[in-house]
Amino acid sequence: MDRGRLSPEDRRTRAQLAMLAALVRRLRERRPPAVPHPGPVRGERVPGLGKSGTLRAAIFGVNDGLVSNVSLIMGVAGAGVSNRFILLAGVAGLLAGACSMGAGEYISMRVQREVFERLLHLEAHELAEMPDEERRELAEIYRRKGLSAELADRIALELMRDPQVALETHAREELGLDPDELGSPWGAAVSSFLTFAFGAVVPLAPFLVATGNAAVVASALLSGAVLFAVGATMSLFTGRHAPLSGLRMLLVGGLAAAITYGVGRLLHVNAAS
Repeated sequence: MDRGRLSPEDRRTRAQLAMLAALVRRLRERRPPAVPHPGPVRGERVPGLGKSGTLRAAIFGVNDGLVSNVSLIMGVAGAGVSNRFILLAGVAGLLAGACSMGAGEYISMRVQREVFERLLHLEAHELAEMPDEERRELAEIYRRKGLSAELADRIALELMRDPQVALETHAREELGLDPDELGSPWGAAVSSFLTFAFGAVVPLAPFLVATGNAAVVASALLSGAVLFAVGATMSLFTGRHAPLSGLRMLLVGGLAAAITYGVGRLLHVNAAS
């Protein structure tokens, strides 16, 4: 049927169907990152992985230490300065970065832990002052998960009998917190400090035993190898392909080092001594 011969009612119907089709397409595109599915997966689940923040700090520490110091060293080396200036810059970058990372991780994890502890304290107070309201709230959470009203009420009633169990359950179901894994400020700080220092010493090491272009090339190759290894190792936890993970980290670090080396060459100072 020609569009111009459609009646007003038919046009409204067609418009409504078009809107419905567009809505269905948008809903199909908004899929969750993972859905239940059969079949094999890459990697294995590591219990408690990363909950405390220590592993996260360690990963960022190695990566940041290596990338930041290799970029600094390559920039200074590109400027044509002597070996001792490169060593001075590398050691300064190592110490400054490691201290900054350690202090930053400690403060951020301490604040995060204090916020979580405050939320748990408030929840404990509400459980003591308003147990019936908290029980109904917990039952409503289970009803939203798909349980029948009768079963949700029975589960909530049983869980509320023990105050400690009630607090842990409300923390997990209502606040999304694991009371046993609030994060370790000292663990994150020490891990971040040590791993940053390890990453930062990698591009610096060749300049301890060599000078000139040989040291620059050795530093670049050694840093690239470690960057690739760190990226590939992370695939054990992320489930991604190891070569791709390693190549991604290598490309990011290599690009940063290439940029600073190029800037150093443009600002060539020839400060040999």
